[in-house]
Amino acid sequence: QLQLVESGGGLVQPGGSLRLSCAASGFTLDYYAIGWFRQAPGKEREGVSCISSSDGSTYYANSVKGRFTISRDNAKNTVYLQMNSLKPEDTAVYYCATGRLALLVPSPYDYWGQGTQVTVSS
Repeated sequence: QLQLVESGGGLVQPGGSLRLSCAASGFTLDYYAIGWFRQAPGKEREGVSCISSSDGSTYYANSVKGRFTISRDNAKNTVYLQMNSLKPEDTAVYYCATGRLALLVPSPYDYWGQGTQVTVSS
């Protein structure tokens, strides 16, 4: 059974950090582009960051550039999203997804995790 499971979300104060994990089972992440997306209440799902399968190129939304870092550990079949200097506007459900192309739009992604809630509040 193909499955992606996100973890690491929670409540953090502004300026704090969290590291999200996206663990795959039933398939190998090496061959796929991985994207992190988020969706806040009443808003559309937006691309946050992605990493390619070919050369490990990374891409970030302007809103998180310089604060978030995506990485992959193929040995653990896991992708991470390190989030620093968190802001209240980062509050959302965060999803990881696998796909054919490393793009910050949902269309190339076929498999999605169930999401993990990130809340940034004092």
